[in-house]
Formats: sequence, structure tokens, C-alpha cells
Amino acid sequence: MKSIESRIKKIRQTLKICYPNVETQLHHTNTFELLIATILSAQCTDRQVNSVTPALFKVLKTPEDFIHVPIDKLEKLIHSTGFFHNKAKNIKNCCKMLVTDYQGQVPDEREKLIRLPGVGRKTANVVLGAAFGKPAIVVDTHVSRISQRLGMTSNKDPKKIEFDLMKCLPEQDWNDFSLHLIHLGRQYCRASKPDCKNCPLGQWCEMNRLGH
Repeated sequence: MKSIESRIKKIRQTLKICYPNVETQLHHTNTFELLIATILSAQCTDRQVNSVTPALFKVLKTPEDFIHVPIDKLEKLIHSTGFFHNKAKNIKNCCKMLVTDYQGQVPDEREKLIRLPGVGRKTANVVLGAAFGKPAIVVDTHVSRISQRLGMTSNKDPKKIEFDLMKCLPEQDWNDFSLHLIHLGRQYCRASKPDCKNCPLGQWCEMNRLGH
């Protein structure tokens, strides 16, 4: 048990050295914009979302704006993020619930966030961590893949992975650890053709132990 704790501690320390300043890559100026941007990021890169949101938020600034905009106009504005029919529908319904149930404000509780259309556990955790500074582990494809390769979880279900990571990480590291793994995934630990030779976590990776 001590060896596992020591390994995880070294992994955390190495990530903090490699990526000392981390924050969400989704551009936003307030909590509502972050919520909408995170919904748009499903099955889409942050870079693509960031190319869409400046024009989107210039036209639509409040939940009421999104409620009243014609859905075909909204779909056109978010078209390049993919799955734009479902995203537009979810965003409009999400904004309606924000107005009717939460006085137009983005709630700062996970269960209330998850009630919103288009908001799953991952989106809720992004908002909790980035907007409200509350401890939350965001399990995206990078976090899922790398935490498995590091032997920190054997699960593939995002919620189970989240709970596994919560058990082995100090609460104050939850937000940054997710962002650290996302940065590592983009730079080294890609799904295909991972750069194991240069990865700073290579010595603790299951892929290296298997002779990758």
C-alpha cells in the first residue's frame, strides 16, 4: 500500500513540475459562458469550441437570449462543433431550466447542475472546479486513458474512474490532476502513437512495463 501511495505521490509531483499553471482551455468570461462552452465541447475539441464561442456570446449573452433565439439560428452559430441539432436543443432547454428553476443563475451544486439538459457529470465537474473552485475530478478521454495506463484504476466507466481517483488523490489536487492528465495526453500520452520515450511519467506507465 505504501509503495502505491509513494508512486502516486511521485506522479503528482512530476505533473506539477511539468505543468505548474493549469486551467480549463475553454475560453469564457463568466460561469454561464463556461457552462455553454462545456456543453458544446462534447465530442469536439476545445480549440474548435473556442473558435465558435466569441461570435456566439457576442450575439447571445444571457439564458433569456438563448431561450428566445430561433433554433435554426442557434444551430447555425454552433454548427461546426458537431451534433448541433442535439446541442442546440439541450442548450435551449438548459437555459429554460436555469430561468425557471435557478433564477437565471448557474447552480454551484453537482446534483442541481446534472438536472440541467445536456449536462452530465463531466460537464458539472468542469463547472464546479473551474467556475466555483470546488474539488472535482473531470474524467474525459485523456483522464480515463492515462489513469488506466498509470494503474490508478482498472475501470472504464467514467464515474467509477472518478471515484477510484478520488480515493487515491488528496482532495486539494482533484481539479489540477484532471487538467494535468489532459495536458499530458495532448503532449505525450496520446491514444494512438503515445510518445512513451519522452513522457515524464514513463517509468510508472503500464504500457512501458508491457514492453510498449
